[in-house]
Amino acid sequence: MRTFHLAGGCFWCLDAVYRVLDGVHDVVSGYTGGHVENPSYELVCTGSTGHAEAVAVTFDPDVIPADVILDVFFTLHDPRQLNRQGNDVGTQYRSAMFYADDEQKALFEAARDRASDYWEGGIVTEISPLSTYYIAEDYHQDFFAKNPGQGYCLAVALPKVNKIRASYAPYVKAS
Repeated sequence: MRTFHLAGGCFWCLDAVYRVLDGVHDVVSGYTGGHVENPSYELVCTGSTGHAEAVAVTFDPDVIPADVILDVFFTLHDPRQLNRQGNDVGTQYRSAMFYADDEQKALFEAARDRASDYWEGGIVTEISPLSTYYIAEDYHQDFFAKNPGQGYCLAVALPKVNKIRASYAPYVKAS
């Protein structure tokens, strides 16, 4: 098993998307990249902690290649938007990849380079060493599945899930 820590806007969307992929064993929403110990969601939302909303994606590379996990990341959000995704604005919504070792750093850089062939206008995705990863509150875990009728889920997360289902169909879990 491998785990990547990725941030690309609200963690609800990343969580929802990665959960539909075969070979993904766990997705844990949390906060990383900041300077405050044990931040709460409310504090992270102020933008004052330096943390990004992120997900820890644990997957089996024998089932789904690491490159696919990373290409999905660059497909599901706009990596050209600095400190925002759509209407979600602030450093907590930045595009970022947090590497645990030199191998992950190289994989992340290669994925960013591949994505630059797709996205015009310059990618701003931060690639930084992983610091402490704080697990988000329970109600943020698997939020989309627990709240399918919630407005944000319907308007923002569901279209992303559907896009990934269509674009990466060979890797989507059987229903």
